[in-house]
Amino acid sequence: MLDSSSDSRLPAPCIVDIGTIVNKRDMQRILSDLDRVRYVYIQEGKPQSRGEGRVMEVFADPGQLTAIANQSIYINVCSFDYLELRQGPKSEAIFDLIEGDRQLRLTPVSTPIKPTPTTIEPDALEAVLARVISAKLDAQIDAQLDAQMDEDGTVW
Repeated sequence: MLDSSSDSRLPAPCIVDIGTIVNKRDMQRILSDLDRVRYVYIQEGKPQSRGEGRVMEVFADPGQLTAIANQSIYINVCSFDYLELRQGPKSEAIFDLIEGDRQLRLTPVSTPIKPTPTTIEPDALEAVLARVISAKLDAQIDAQLDAQMDEDGTVW
């Protein structure tokens, strides 16, 4: 038998590339994947400032500000009423943070899909370099010996 109370609950929203997000945690989660972006700060429909920077931190704290300085971007989702996701003319993602007549538009320059960095242990790197240098020295010694031998194999 089905529980009738579960029938009245709506599923959580699902947004794919286009939509409006009002929940601060959802806004924070979506924006935290951003790295390098182009930004435009718009007030009353007029661009006030634009540039490019790196999103350093995305947080939710009503007592702190959103700041862009020295190409570093610190986004406080509490500075905005909602986040609007849309796609630009070239299908690029556009993130519009909106509060009243203010808008901070972010367009990613890089994607969140990053190659997994390969780390090499220093000892392993040293061992590989030692083998390469040893092989090169062996080849040089062999070349010198070949140059010093006459046709019958006698070394001079």
